[in-house]
Amino acid sequence: QVQLVESGGGLVQAGSSLRLSCTASGRTLNTYAMGWFRQAPGKERQFVAALNWGGISIGYGDSVKGRFTISRGNAENTVYLQMNSLKPEDTAVYYCAGTSTIRGLASYFWAATYDNWGQGTQVTVSS
Repeated sequence: QVQLVESGGGLVQAGSSLRLSCTASGRTLNTYAMGWFRQAPGKERQFVAALNWGGISIGYGDSVKGRFTISRGNAENTVYLQMNSLKPEDTAVYYCAGTSTIRGLASYFWAATYDNWGQGTQVTVSS
């Protein structure tokens, strides 16, 4: 079992930056990929970004390309999401997810691929 804990959310103004962290513990040895998703009230969970456990980026959602960056920390059990030029439409609960599944790259854009999820951290961007 892998436990994921997100942190770093908060209330910021449009144009600001935030860095989210996801710390993994437990049986992380078989983790193949990590992803960030977000969910706004009344909307479906949306893919944000993913990377493989080696730290290589897999991809980004269209709405965050060029503004968000996913990375793996020097402490290898930590994954970050650097969010720049935040917009009010980025407001959501952000979830970290991990999977041991090895599939085609496109599969990591889908929430169903991920086995383990954190509890989420709220990001609110005011206009």
